[in-house]
Amino acid sequence: MCWNTSSAFTPVALALRGPATRKIVRTLGDAAHLLINDWPSDDGEEYVAAVKACVDAITGKISPERFREALLLAADEAGIAALTIVPLGVTERRPDLRSAAPR
Repeated sequence: MCWNTSSAFTPVALALRGPATRKIVRTLGDAAHLLINDWPSDDGEEYVAAVKACVDAITGKISPERFREALLLAADEAGIAALTIVPLGVTERRPDLRSAAPR
């Protein structure tokens, strides 16, 4: 099980409402905690799909990046703003991200 690994998992920042207003999800463990403890609603189709995808990623059935896609869909469904985090220096390794990097 890969609870706290982040291989191929591009971090995402989420703007929630309430006491836990800003969260950065870097690992599958972060995501599981967020989905279970801090998610504003637990009855959406995309939320349920994201929880299942998180379990599937933790057990190695799907890639962490595929889970991330499910998380972004769940965030959209819940009205949660999501922002991809591009670490400094990544544009040298990934020229396709140059236009997304802050200037």
